[in-house]
Amino acid sequence: MRYVSTRGLAPVRDFADVLLAGLAEDGGLYVPESWPALSAAEWRALRALPYPALAARLLSPFVGGSIPRSVLEQICREAYADFGHAAVVPLVQLDHALFVQELFHGPTLAFKDIALQVLGRLFDYVLDQRHARVTIIGATSGDTGSAAIEAFAGRARADIVILHPHKRTSEVQRRQMTTVVAANVANIAIEGTFDDCQDLVKAMFADAAMRAELHLAAVNSINWARIAAQVPYYAAAALALGAPDRPVAFSVPTGNFGNVLAAWVAGRMGLPVAGLTVASNRNDILARFFDANDMSVRPVEPSLSPSMDIQVSSNFERLLFELLDGDAAATAAAMRKFRASGRMEVPERAWNRARASFRGFRLDDAGTEAEIARLWRRCGYIADPHSAIGIAAARTLPPMPGTPVVAMATAHPAKFPEPVARATGQHPKLPARLVGLLEKPERFTVAPNDLGAVAALVRGFARRNAG
Repeated sequence: MRYVSTRGLAPVRDFADVLLAGLAEDGGLYVPESWPALSAAEWRALRALPYPALAARLLSPFVGGSIPRSVLEQICREAYADFGHAAVVPLVQLDHALFVQELFHGPTLAFKDIALQVLGRLFDYVLDQRHARVTIIGATSGDTGSAAIEAFAGRARADIVILHPHKRTSEVQRRQMTTVVAANVANIAIEGTFDDCQDLVKAMFADAAMRAELHLAAVNSINWARIAAQVPYYAAAALALGAPDRPVAFSVPTGNFGNVLAAWVAGRMGLPVAGLTVASNRNDILARFFDANDMSVRPVEPSLSPSMDIQVSSNFERLLFELLDGDAAATAAAMRKFRASGRMEVPERAWNRARASFRGFRLDDAGTEAEIARLWRRCGYIADPHSAIGIAAARTLPPMPGTPVVAMATAHPAKFPEPVARATGQHPKLPARLVGLLEKPERFTVAPNDLGAVAALVRGFARRNAG
């Protein structure tokens, strides 16, 4: 399997090189040169597999010859061995044709664990083979940071620095990052938004000297391996509900567009995906695009669902590249104009192609709390704010007889206790994994939204560990 940049000027790479590169040197994102596809018979043969085996089978065509199949299978077994549910990603039925897939049974109680527990082990294998060391830098709107730190803390060949927006995550999300005691972990709280954090990470990758000096690597969903490792849980849900002999629709709460893009990739691989609902909070740039071809940046507003408080969705570039028939020059021009003007001009034909697969949905904070209350009252189900938005979006779909709808539950409700308690009268119990979290000392540095200042902090941390 070979990978090309969405902007066309970076080297063509194999999976191992893309894993370590993260962002392409031309500022683009790596995508497969061609999409692997499974026949209906091949999909049927996967139905009986336990989740780790299913994950290894579906990752295999993306990994290609970079990692032996036996090693990949072992990585997946180890990655999911400590999850809190035997099914790893269980389905819960809420209504006749409405299901929730719970993606929060990993060590940090968020869907990011599913990919990052695999990624940490993939990095270990490749770095050991190359006798190399990297400095991982990442931006988080809440959950990626803690999942990445959990995956990489204590690993011998990687330092990890996570940028989060100061005072814009939940307390549980922040403490899951800042209470980890490991010499190779650093947290920086940026005085700004997640979009500012993401821009700082991209700017450091764009600094060729810094990138080479510190051997920078990424674990945000700009890293293709993150997307690939999320594809299997969509397959698991669809296969359990009758695929490939029955189509399945998905409703996905998303901010950076990576999670729902993985569902779209599953469709490209031959899974019968009936439609994808992109569920947004008040930061609704994606919903506005799919509704009215309005991809225009507005100020990021804090919400009850902070992991979706994003206005620049990095992974949309991968979809744009596909909508423009793989035209890297056109993709690069569109992204340059977007960064310069805050508005993306997507040709009508490409927008109509997007609309054939995706629909938008938005829900404000009041509606989110109302949905959490409704779910508790009608189903006895407690959902966190992000998952509640995805479930509410699923309920607005027009009837599709014979087609089940799966809403993705992306975080445990205990990570957002205040809105859940207000809506349900029930204070979600903190799982055993997190007992004592609120009493542990924190370790983080507050920094201005300034590239020079943040780059100096990252350099100082990496050099200290290298020495």
